[in-house]
Amino acid sequence: GKQWYQRQSTGTQSKHFSFQLITMKFLRAIFLAALLSAVVEASKVKKLRAEIEALEEAFSSVLEDTEGALANLTARLDAMEAERVELDQAHAWQALHMAAAAACRGSTPSGGTGPWGNAVLAKENTRSCAQICGETAFNLCDADVSISGYRGKAESYSQRLGHFYNYGCGSPGNQNAKFDEVKAGAPDVFNDMATGNWYYRFCCCRKQ
Repeated sequence: GKQWYQRQSTGTQSKHFSFQLITMKFLRAIFLAALLSAVVEASKVKKLRAEIEALEEAFSSVLEDTEGALANLTARLDAMEAERVELDQAHAWQALHMAAAAACRGSTPSGGTGPWGNAVLAKENTRSCAQICGETAFNLCDADVSISGYRGKAESYSQRLGHFYNYGCGSPGNQNAKFDEVKAGAPDVFNDMATGNWYYRFCCCRKQ
């Protein structure tokens, strides 16, 4: 009976030990699987983080390029607008000078004679046209014309479109500095009667 008990006890211990061993192996397998999974997940996270960083860097580069392109485009548009305004001013002054030439042609008793093409000169507000013409190669004054025009298209046959005046060659006439083109600013060509710019004055000169 004692031997049978010992054999039974020994068998039980052996089974118990085997169960523990199997349990340990199973737990070890689970642990290794979990560890491997964690390593894999960590690798995926690391890869994902690297991809995100690469995308952020690419986006930042694209954003910088876009901002630079927009800044360059804005600068070009500003430059084009400034050039357009300057060109508009130049054309407006040219139109005024052509009007002055026409006014001189109509104000000259002889119709414009002499060995050279006759000249239109800006009238200094404090001096006479006789003085201004006399200091140039176009030394003879035929007229002192003051002209102005309103903006916009005529809408009726009674609407005033402009003004003109002939002060004569011998007197400075109206000495308002606003009538002196040389003393005006480039944008002043767009001013009108509302700002006191009633006229611009010109001397009609020819070579004797």
